[in-house]
Amino acid sequence: MKRRAVAAAALLLLPLTACGGNAAAGSDGSMVTVTVDYQSKTINTVTAGTLLRSLGYFEKELNSLGDGKHYKVDWQDYATGAPITAQMTAGKIDIGSMGDFPLLINAARGKQLGKPTHLVSVTGYNLRGGLNTIVTSPDSKLAGLTDLKGKKVSTSVGSAADGTLVRALQRAGIDPDNGIQKLNQQPAVGASALSAGSADALSQFVAWPGLLTFQGKAKALYDGAQLNLPTFHGVTAREDFAKQRPAVLEAFLKAQSEATDYLNAHPVAAAESVAKATGLPAEVVYLYNGTHGISTFDPAVKPQLISALKRDVSVLKSAKLTGDIDVDSFVDDQYVKKSLGADYAQRLAATPPASASEVWPKRAEKTISFKSPAELLSYVKKHKDGIRAAYVPDATTGTLWFADKAVWVADGSRLLPFVAPATAKAYAAAHGGARVITYGEALGRAS
Repeated sequence: MKRRAVAAAALLLLPLTACGGNAAAGSDGSMVTVTVDYQSKTINTVTAGTLLRSLGYFEKELNSLGDGKHYKVDWQDYATGAPITAQMTAGKIDIGSMGDFPLLINAARGKQLGKPTHLVSVTGYNLRGGLNTIVTSPDSKLAGLTDLKGKKVSTSVGSAADGTLVRALQRAGIDPDNGIQKLNQQPAVGASALSAGSADALSQFVAWPGLLTFQGKAKALYDGAQLNLPTFHGVTAREDFAKQRPAVLEAFLKAQSEATDYLNAHPVAAAESVAKATGLPAEVVYLYNGTHGISTFDPAVKPQLISALKRDVSVLKSAKLTGDIDVDSFVDDQYVKKSLGADYAQRLAATPPASASEVWPKRAEKTISFKSPAELLSYVKKHKDGIRAAYVPDATTGTLWFADKAVWVADGSRLLPFVAPATAKAYAAAHGGARVITYGEALGRAS
């Protein structure tokens, strides 16, 4: 990372006034730079990154501290959590956000290098694991996980999506190490490999599966929510930074909470804002971050998420990516508790909203919710030229998906959507008379 010579000199001359290894202080100790790293296109972290940055809430909170300091926030954008961990353990990053598996690697590396870090809040989560999806090319003949045996599967090793792939293969009776040809690739590289045919499938995290599906470049093979194991992204901070500048960290977490409230109150506007900043289609952002989206945003460090984090350790150990990790010592929610005060208990007890079908009409600032997928289809049928996007929850997992990309089943008068073909076929096989139909047929059946 480039830095002006004068700032570097000031950092060397005044180490006691600096904010950890990367916070630059002016010659009089009044200027402090806080470095925040995030993943703009990993839109499950927007309340601690993309959206938070665009809203300016962190800068506002820093300016209101009244401690005589002048603060500058250095926002840095990365594609995955690995480089954030590398920079953080080198003392060059104060605060970062990443997924659950990278968080564990962050904890392990920090302890190994004597640069401990801590999980201080959560950004977005899905209690069933729906943030990760395995997709194939649109014309692929692969119909389920067992078809992946011997195939080339792209993923980012050590990521949450890799964890989903490993667990899904194990449940399908496939050795995740020797049963497939795993390609360790960045998400964008893997997406290109899938399109080029050099990868048979791609296991990735939010928002890549939804993006590729929306673009017609992929179709879902496996819904991560079938694992029924929580997955989430969170905020991590260097321990020395937190101890030296607790008020700054608390200001960040308060700002994150404000950004969360903004996203929940203005989901369409938030989706448009994130889309503008990232280049992602707003329809894809809303799939994950909308009112009934795949992700639920809440900074509270919920017990069920920490329990899931502890279960994740064994996956990383088996892949020889880490050794034992003391998750309890890694988690430190004292700062978010203090920043949110009495509201923290309420947030801790909050549960995700019930799944629902939604339509985003063209030129609309709000979406329309429906009691059932069939009602949504009826609306879409009558307003074909006025629909920007239509979303339906998987009938078994609740994972939201694009209505025209879902796999539909007709069960008597009921029209049921599924993310992946295998779950749709399994439902049809278990319900006499039910059968898989096309989206067009589902629209035709809608009254």
